[in-house]
Amino acid sequence: MSGVRVLVGTRKGAFVMTADGKRDRWEISGPHFAGWEIYHVKGSPVDPNRLYASQSSGWFGQIIQRSDDGGKTWMQVDNKFAYEGVPGTHQWYDGTAHPWEFARVWHLEPSLSDPDTVYAGVEDAALFRSVDGGMSWAELPGLREHGSGPFWQPGAGGMCLHTILIDPSNPDRIFIAISAAGAFRTDDGGKTWRPINNGLRSEQIPDPTAEVGHCVHRIALHPSRPSVLFMQKHWDVMRSDDAGESWREVSGNLPTDFGFPIDVHAHEPDTVYVVPIKSDSEHFVPDAKLRVYRSRTGGNEWEALTNGLPQGDCYVNVLRDAMAVDSLDSCGVYFGTTGGQVYASADAGDHWAPIVRDLPAVLSVEVQTLP
Repeated sequence: MSGVRVLVGTRKGAFVMTADGKRDRWEISGPHFAGWEIYHVKGSPVDPNRLYASQSSGWFGQIIQRSDDGGKTWMQVDNKFAYEGVPGTHQWYDGTAHPWEFARVWHLEPSLSDPDTVYAGVEDAALFRSVDGGMSWAELPGLREHGSGPFWQPGAGGMCLHTILIDPSNPDRIFIAISAAGAFRTDDGGKTWRPINNGLRSEQIPDPTAEVGHCVHRIALHPSRPSVLFMQKHWDVMRSDDAGESWREVSGNLPTDFGFPIDVHAHEPDTVYVVPIKSDSEHFVPDAKLRVYRSRTGGNEWEALTNGLPQGDCYVNVLRDAMAVDSLDSCGVYFGTTGGQVYASADAGDHWAPIVRDLPAVLSVEVQTLP
């Protein structure tokens, strides 16, 4: 029977959780890298033994860890990213007077075909790639050379490149999202980029419909339909049917359209999940009730999923990388909270149960389907 491995990054270490296809009993290992912030842990989709982790500390800086045995053991790979920098400052320059500072790796995205190729989205916003399993890294400079960089602004968490999506039908097409700049797309493997924010509106910026400057929290796609994108923006849930060329709002009947994560059912490309948060000043769930919302129509019509989730006195948030789905026949959905709970549903969200409680605040949740 196939199984799953849930990879959880927290404020104080990483945890690896495994179960068989029933997903009702879990083995938990960790904390790995105890005491370190683990911004993201993700496994290769082509090698179930290969994992990558972003390990960060205000004292010791940024480290990339790799496991070749499913998280049993780890090795530190090269934590020096190749750029023209100023020693001791973590600053680098784009050929102008505009400085960029490398603070941390927010997101790691392994290749869909090669376990040794992995992308890294960093703060300040830039995109790096390794083709040797993380041992060395080189920037894909076309993104920052687009020319709009001086108009990018940091979101509340920093100016971070937090989302990387690779088109499974065309590996040269990659989508990224930056807070607070917006979404961008390359069609030539990262050589050149352009903004894809037409239709977004952000009242918090001088020009609400500007080409860049939008605080995009997360984007998602379904592998069978990679030109259809879903976005959770700072405010508004959005949809594009043309690979980001244009967007329309699909917030519909959500109780609030502010939130962070968004994901798509593994087998139903019009089934989408979000977790609304009360507001950008009150980062907890509305009415103190933890509710995942599901649309089976690609947006606009949403239903609250509450079975097994706390419906009172709950004041948690779910961060942008803290939701994932598996690819088993009955699609599993997983998310983690800032209160340290990790919830799982083995039936596409109809019923929920905690895998574990009382972890440190959860920063990321990813899933590998195991043979």
